[in-house]
Amino acid sequence: MSIVYDEQQRIFHLRAGEMSYGLQIFDSGYLAHLYWGRKLSRLQGGRLLRTGIDRAFSPNPHPPDRSFSLDWLPQEYPSYGSTDYRQPAVQVQLDNGSTVSDLQYESHTIRRGKPGLNGLPATYVEQDTEAETLEIVLKDALSGLRAALSYTVYEQRNVLTRSVRLTNDGETPLKVLRALSMSVDFPHRDYGLLQLSGAWSRERHVQKRALVPGTQSVESRRGASSHQHNPFIALLANGATEDHGDVYGFSLVYSGNFTASVEVDQFDTARVGMGINPFDFSWLLAPGEAFQTPEAVMVYSPDGLNGMSQTYHGLYRTRLCRGKFRDEPRPVLINNWEATYFDFDADKIEQIAQAGKQLGIELFVLDDGWFGKRNDDKTSLGDWFVDVNKLPGGLNDLAERITKLDMQFGLWFEPEMISAESELYRAHPDWCLHVPGRTRSEGRNQLILDLSRRDVCDFIVGTVSAVLNSAPITYVKWDMNRHMTEIGSASLPPERQRETAHRYMLGLYDVMERITAAFPNVLFESCSGGGGRFDPGILHYMPQTWTSDNTDAVSRLKIQYGTSIVYPISSMGAHVSAVPNHQVHRTTSLMMRGDVAMSGNFGYELDLTRFTPEERGLAKRQVELYKELRTFVQFGTFYRLLSPFEGSEAAWMFVSEDGRDCLVCYFKVLCEPNEPLKRLKLKGLDPDAAYRAVGTDEVYGGDELLYAGFGIPVELHGDFQSLLVRLRKL
Repeated sequence: MSIVYDEQQRIFHLRAGEMSYGLQIFDSGYLAHLYWGRKLSRLQGGRLLRTGIDRAFSPNPHPPDRSFSLDWLPQEYPSYGSTDYRQPAVQVQLDNGSTVSDLQYESHTIRRGKPGLNGLPATYVEQDTEAETLEIVLKDALSGLRAALSYTVYEQRNVLTRSVRLTNDGETPLKVLRALSMSVDFPHRDYGLLQLSGAWSRERHVQKRALVPGTQSVESRRGASSHQHNPFIALLANGATEDHGDVYGFSLVYSGNFTASVEVDQFDTARVGMGINPFDFSWLLAPGEAFQTPEAVMVYSPDGLNGMSQTYHGLYRTRLCRGKFRDEPRPVLINNWEATYFDFDADKIEQIAQAGKQLGIELFVLDDGWFGKRNDDKTSLGDWFVDVNKLPGGLNDLAERITKLDMQFGLWFEPEMISAESELYRAHPDWCLHVPGRTRSEGRNQLILDLSRRDVCDFIVGTVSAVLNSAPITYVKWDMNRHMTEIGSASLPPERQRETAHRYMLGLYDVMERITAAFPNVLFESCSGGGGRFDPGILHYMPQTWTSDNTDAVSRLKIQYGTSIVYPISSMGAHVSAVPNHQVHRTTSLMMRGDVAMSGNFGYELDLTRFTPEERGLAKRQVELYKELRTFVQFGTFYRLLSPFEGSEAAWMFVSEDGRDCLVCYFKVLCEPNEPLKRLKLKGLDPDAAYRAVGTDEVYGGDELLYAGFGIPVELHGDFQSLLVRLRKL
């Protein structure tokens, strides 16, 4: 059994993989956190949690007992207003205007398997034997509020998932002001905080800092998980490294406004909370209604950041992503965006496709500009019908030209957006997010459709489905290029306007579920100005994401390295683009651009017809090589070796599932004079085996590669150099 309840001590012991998680019901009815870390044989509440402490300025919920206060109790799901001054997990406004709640234990159940979440993406099991789920119900006697806390542990993974369902079992309405998915109290603050932050074209850069008294947090208020902060944080124990020490990861399966925070209190304990951002959020609960929070995925690693990352990679690739393409190697593609932007016709597209076919490319993707009167970014979003001036034969004619080359055909959409200059906006000006009397701000000359409305969601499903049925389309790039402003809905009453942003996400998930279910043979890739919505919520519907609009090879070292902290390689789109790079105007070699892009779902985004004979030859070899590598690059075990955030070089490697094949990737950004000789210690190999460097007669011992390292060739002269080394176990 993964979950054991000790009735005498009233302790729940949750065990998964190499970890234990413990909580206890106090006689007072409060639910306390006991332990989270390396697996223990048993839990003793009295030894793990000190009680009977009378502290000055820590009020007592039961006045006669001055030895007990919620101000220092490590609670599992703290509510607001009764002697705990730290950040609460839940806050509810009662009909009388007060916001005090007092949640205490009512009941619990333990069952095999893992239930889904109503209307929300979540991790899953394929067999009930994979996991066990504990549900603990807390109740506020005065208001009738019930909080059902869900805990799922995976039998073979160091994973605990948490979510909460709030139900109004009272007789008057309640307004939810704050509803986090999880809260956990650590007994000290001796941790470093790791976050993935940045901006458009600079996503998911690794940032580390020590915890200090007060609150440190990341969040989004932009209506999307955002380029600025990913919905993830990790705590690293003092001395923890890439491969050693305790690491605790927190990842939210959600694509909208979120918060992830750590509060260090007066006693140097650290409270971690994660969930929907309470900023500008509320949810009205009528009697009998329920509200479901998103899922938080908590990972413990005794083996440093690498162990945490590999746990997330395995879980998200196989138990979050779904569908036909979850386990299928992804095709090598050519996308025309940076080759043509809006200026193309059918003949130009066919020429690029023909050039791609000669290189062995398998998929052509037609990007923005094929619909309405879309000659720039100022018009036609929402008008999902073909521009016959560019494509007089329609999509089907173009798709047939592509498929006759024995290539697949893919298409770009931006279904959630609407242009003010469009037939759709003229017909339905109330269909966008807006507030009456306020300016309708635009981003990239566009507005956002109100997906909190069922009629808008039905329109998107209908129009996108009609296009996908009109031609042999096997791939969709689903883009979203602006964040929310003037967040309001014409379909909601005043008391529910602050529900709009979350209702939008529920609508989006519903739309994605319906479309992807109706077209199971289409590979969907999500995008939001690149990586502005690279989150677990979207991965549940679309198994890969465009990692960043920035395709510069040097910039991508940090972006792809940071993304790998949480997300599997199979989820990352990575392309070779033209130089000077369109985002940072840097010039790097075609070799380095290809070597970096091969550490993801590989493709090109440039005008292949402009390649020189030498470039065509190199690109053809890149495509051939990637086809040999892609199964274990996309689905093998990934190891980070050198961080681009800690120097002027980067390295990582991939090992196939059976351990026979290995790819080592080394990148040098800037050259230094009189450089020292360098050796790169590898990971994940068999120390007792021998490995041959493919294409050479060089044979290495696994122990040599692990402990002495692989020598970096001195011939890598100059800036922006790369090296791929393939090893095969003998």
